[in-house]
Amino acid sequence: MPIYEFYCSKCNTVYNFWSQKVDTEKVPSCPKCDNPKLKRKMSTYAIISNSDQDQEEGLEDLPIDESKMEDAVMSLASEAENINEDDPSSMARLMRKFSDKAGIKYNDKMEEALGRLESGEDPDKIEDEMGDIFDEDEMPFDLKSGKIIRENLGKPSEDDTLYDLKDY
Repeated sequence: MPIYEFYCSKCNTVYNFWSQKVDTEKVPSCPKCDNPKLKRKMSTYAIISNSDQDQEEGLEDLPIDESKMEDAVMSLASEAENINEDDPSSMARLMRKFSDKAGIKYNDKMEEALGRLESGEDPDKIEDEMGDIFDEDEMPFDLKSGKIIRENLGKPSEDDTLYDLKDY
């Protein structure tokens, strides 16, 4: 059963809702204040891991605007499905659009790889020379650049209760 995270801007709190089925459309109201405008939150695990290295580098509390990232992913989903896998520059263009929509900046290594893709270079060759740059476990963002902006509300609190999505 999937668990969805929703953020309430009024309470500055993240709530977890479980569902008996995959339900990407339903948006519950806030369990505390009844705010009907909760935002589905991209799981922070998908954005940044909270590893010992992250803590040592001070990355665990970075101001990432999860809703902006999720909006970017959702708005580009259909374009990603129709991408021409034989055209490396089309993948680079999609990644640039994501960066612009999400308000993030890629790190130097990813910028180099995107430049090479835009010039039509083979992705396998780029990966052979640069390592697993396109691996989803690699953090391709310049998280220290200050380009990632979030409302200055402080870190949201997390409600540990698991709510049933069908009840809201």
